[in-house]
Amino acid sequence: MGKLVQQFMKFGVVGAAAFVIDYGLMVALTELAGVEYLLSATISFTASVVFNYLASMRYVFTHKEGLSRRREFVIFVVLSVIGLAINDALMFLGTSFLGISYLITKIAATAVVMVYNFVTRKKFLDAGDTAATEPLELL
Repeated sequence: MGKLVQQFMKFGVVGAAAFVIDYGLMVALTELAGVEYLLSATISFTASVVFNYLASMRYVFTHKEGLSRRREFVIFVVLSVIGLAINDALMFLGTSFLGISYLITKIAATAVVMVYNFVTRKKFLDAGDTAATEPLELL
């Protein structure tokens, strides 16, 4: 159980950095560039996924032996697209339907998507203690 807590803490650090990228870019696009909030939330989420993949697969999860990096990345992206759908649905519901500021809604959406991301990445991408680690190379 201690290893799981340690892994979740590392995931939290990576997630916090990804959140800064996501939230900062969303606010910059919306407030400075005049991009509609839902489009800016989608763009910023996508940018943070790239960072999150590189950092998560290097520092949080152990590469599964027999799973190519390409396939690993595809799984990561598919899981992230589902996370994006959850994020955007919550952003729309909170902001357009309930009238809550997009700045507050984003924080709640991020918390929900963070739990989803950890659970699904742990299940589909993490080899746990049994796999050998190898350098992260996509190609």
